[in-house]
Amino acid sequence: MKALIRKLTESYGPSGREAELRQIVRAEIKGQCDYITEDALGNLIGVVKAKAKTGRRIMLAAHMDEIGLIISHIDERGFARVAPVGGIFPMNCVGSRVRFASGRPGVIGLEEREDKKRAPALSDLYVDVGAADRESCPVRVGDMAVFDRPYAEAGSRLIAKAMDDRIGVAILIETMRRLKRTPHEVQFTFTVQEEVGVRGARTAAFHLEPEVAVAVDITTTGDTPRCPPMAVSLGKGPAVKVRDRGMIADPRVVEWMTSAAAAQHIPHQLEVLEFGSTDASIIQVSRAGVPAGCLSVPCRYAHSPSEMVDMSDVDQSVKLLLAMLQGPVSF
Repeated sequence: MKALIRKLTESYGPSGREAELRQIVRAEIKGQCDYITEDALGNLIGVVKAKAKTGRRIMLAAHMDEIGLIISHIDERGFARVAPVGGIFPMNCVGSRVRFASGRPGVIGLEEREDKKRAPALSDLYVDVGAADRESCPVRVGDMAVFDRPYAEAGSRLIAKAMDDRIGVAILIETMRRLKRTPHEVQFTFTVQEEVGVRGARTAAFHLEPEVAVAVDITTTGDTPRCPPMAVSLGKGPAVKVRDRGMIADPRVVEWMTSAAAAQHIPHQLEVLEFGSTDASIIQVSRAGVPAGCLSVPCRYAHSPSEMVDMSDVDQSVKLLLAMLQGPVSF
């Protein structure tokens, strides 16, 4: 999976600009499912048809988009001011390189401030693309940039920009590849615009009408120095979400996930996330409601240029999804 993870994380795909990712994912799942479809918003869906009358319609969702910056103004000297696309933390930006869809690089600079002890705001930042003036600037208002960092490995730890949520995309692709038998219709859904309001999952769930849904996304950890306490660590298995800022996971889905993990001796953790949410939050309230949960991959340094996951957690996530899909859903 590592080559796939590298390809996905190093690709360009901020919210609303997921075309490159969609092309990669389509090529990876071609021939692995019964059919592939794409909706008007840009969600890519690969469906494995039900093999038994007792099967359920199960939606698995992972979002293709990543956080980024959008140019809001270019000054007379060719420096670009930016607005956020998703949850951008200015402290993670200063000095970072970014890349535009054209491949043009840029550097995020910090203007002089009277109070240097004050944490920078996004309005204090600018992007330097090497232009001499506004007329020669190779980018324009409305262009989007993403962090530009190569994939790297540190032992079992994988480091890259956009692990949120390309790691979920990789897990769904690998699960589809390994899924040899299932009684269910499995709707592998690669969503768009999650980072700006879980928009793709809303339209996809309305269209697919799943009976059960599981999002696959990252979650933060409580295993770094002086971090907020949280019962999730790298290397201790995938986390089964119980609650986050946007949803309370259906207890039947939580039980389904934890029981499957226990039966297959898959290490796992329970997650209560104070900030943030996932596609599951909007799928849960689609149409008349959907029993929904989330399989979370522990990730350090979320929404930064260098997000870190553990390969063992990734492998165990695939094993857990396979265990869930190969048996009946009892609720």
